[in-house]
Amino acid sequence: MGDNGRRHPEGDGEPHREHGSGDIEDRIRAAREGLDPLHVPVMLNRIVELLAPALSAPGAVLVDGTLGLGGHSEALLKACPTLRLVGVDRDTTALERSAARLAPYADRTRFVHAVYSEIPSALDEAGFAEADAILLDLGVSSPQLDETDRGFAYAHDAPLDMRMDRTQELTAGQIVNTYPVSELTRVLRAYGEERFASRVARAIERRRAQAPITSTRELAELVRDAIPAATRRTGGHPAKRTFQGLRIEVNAELSILERTLPAALSRLPVGGRLAVLSYHSLEDRITKRAFAALAKDTTPADLPVPLPDRQPELRLLTRGAELPTDEENERNPRAQSARLRAVERVRRPSRQ
Repeated sequence: MGDNGRRHPEGDGEPHREHGSGDIEDRIRAAREGLDPLHVPVMLNRIVELLAPALSAPGAVLVDGTLGLGGHSEALLKACPTLRLVGVDRDTTALERSAARLAPYADRTRFVHAVYSEIPSALDEAGFAEADAILLDLGVSSPQLDETDRGFAYAHDAPLDMRMDRTQELTAGQIVNTYPVSELTRVLRAYGEERFASRVARAIERRRAQAPITSTRELAELVRDAIPAATRRTGGHPAKRTFQGLRIEVNAELSILERTLPAALSRLPVGGRLAVLSYHSLEDRITKRAFAALAKDTTPADLPVPLPDRQPELRLLTRGAELPTDEENERNPRAQSARLRAVERVRRPSRQ
């Protein structure tokens, strides 16, 4: 995860440049210098503006829970000369690339291979009890999209993989070829928000009865044929919602996010800040609800005075979900679906 410059909610149907290992050092240099258009950090200035105040004290700790190529982290390391970074990512390739990019800050960085719901244990591993700021930049990253054999993009023919963490077992191919039709329908409808989920699931069932479905191109063509022709004329590639649903299921993205938010907030001190960049409505809805629940006074309405232990734990730093500017959307098309929410802890939970 976490390219910090990059996200696409549906697995991205547009063509991307293919890259081999031979040019990765050039790309890291280009990203460091802001010259690689595929790795422009989304809402970079706003992220720095929101998180830097919590990172101004000497030795403050930043957790980037979705490190990717480290674009946001690099900007914050520059802006806050004494902060210490704990970079977390479930993708080992992303950790290698970000370590190379952030090599000039090696004395202030620690990298941990983990899912972002494991932020507390990542902090423990790095030797820190709390994090003064935490960043979550959700969705699939540009480096993952660039490697066509990862199977995230339907514009390229590749194995049906879609794993952000290639050490896990479950792949998109296993879901497509083994899930019952009812479960496939649920995944496509709930996570892909696909209107024709049952039609697509039945088409998958018919095809896999003949032979396993093994490639992204085969699946994309199957989905296109299963969706009514009138619907295919608008809304982008017909397979984008199916690919989004499968990717979310493979990587358990929504359930992990639901666990991540309370886990991350549990390690924020008073004055600590958490920012979340989401790229589709399902992620943003989970984030909105988690923040809103802790940002309100829960004193019973029939009591004459507020109860101290029922006062808000969080202060909303963004008014609703902030969107990229028109200028940024024009400069960086990958920012167009981004939604940013941020909070500051103003009170410790009563149980602590």
